[in-house]
Amino acid sequence: MELKEIYQKDLSIGAGLSYPRISFEVFPPKDGNSSKLFEELRVLKKYNPALVSLTYGANGGNRQFSYELLQMILDLELNVMPHFTCVGATKEIIELYIMQIENLGIENILALRGDLSDDISINDFKYASDLVDFIHQKSTLAIGIAGYPECHIECDNLNKDIENLKRKVDMGASAIFTQLFFDNDKFYSYCEKVRKAGIELPIIPGIMPIRSLKQIEKMISMTHVEIPKTLRERLEKYPNEVKKVGVDFAIDQCQQLIDTEVCGLHFFTLNHSDQVSEILDGLNIR
Repeated sequence: MELKEIYQKDLSIGAGLSYPRISFEVFPPKDGNSSKLFEELRVLKKYNPALVSLTYGANGGNRQFSYELLQMILDLELNVMPHFTCVGATKEIIELYIMQIENLGIENILALRGDLSDDISINDFKYASDLVDFIHQKSTLAIGIAGYPECHIECDNLNKDIENLKRKVDMGASAIFTQLFFDNDKFYSYCEKVRKAGIELPIIPGIMPIRSLKQIEKMISMTHVEIPKTLRERLEKYPNEVKKVGVDFAIDQCQQLIDTEVCGLHFFTLNHSDQVSEILDGLNIR
């Protein structure tokens, strides 16, 4: 099922999907051992996810391993959405990858610029909009794109960032999956600005359960994401119960989003099912 169909509310009964739609992001295991990941996916499958998105792995690498994982996820009868990134990609590589996943019957992809590093370069695609345009021209795939409620870390202005988003939409995108955030007011404000820019695509909020204080420090260093004062205080008060604090906060955050009738919730699982399961059980989503 393609993105635009997935996020149409009136299809929920006929498609057997809950509303809001639930989706999960996973990544290729660093050690190459996929058995643990598939144990986690089997647990998460009971929540009837609309999508499971699969990253390339760090710096756009592990494409072949990612392709093998796509086949395995499909064997679990899950609707998979692979990531495409500009990083380290040529037109030839992307065209080959398009052919491979279309041969698997996959209908959706997520097109991203990708994280840069000193030893990784941009080749034929400088911006995500370039990649979206190329994929749209070369395939019938539905294309998801990234949105940044608190602005992309390399952009100095949210309005400018939304102009970049509009460029990706105009090139043929079908849905917007946001970066993680912890302040719902920032998400609501972002959605309002996006709509004022004339963008009517589904906007799916990205949720990342907090697993450790080290994880938070890393997120802050890599993004513009702010940690609300009340959440910081809870984490400082209960340093030995970080995962529980993370689950409780995420349940409240997701319930508030559901109350405003978001069309979906996209969970960055970090390849763990435990916290996401607790959150979805707490929300009575099955």
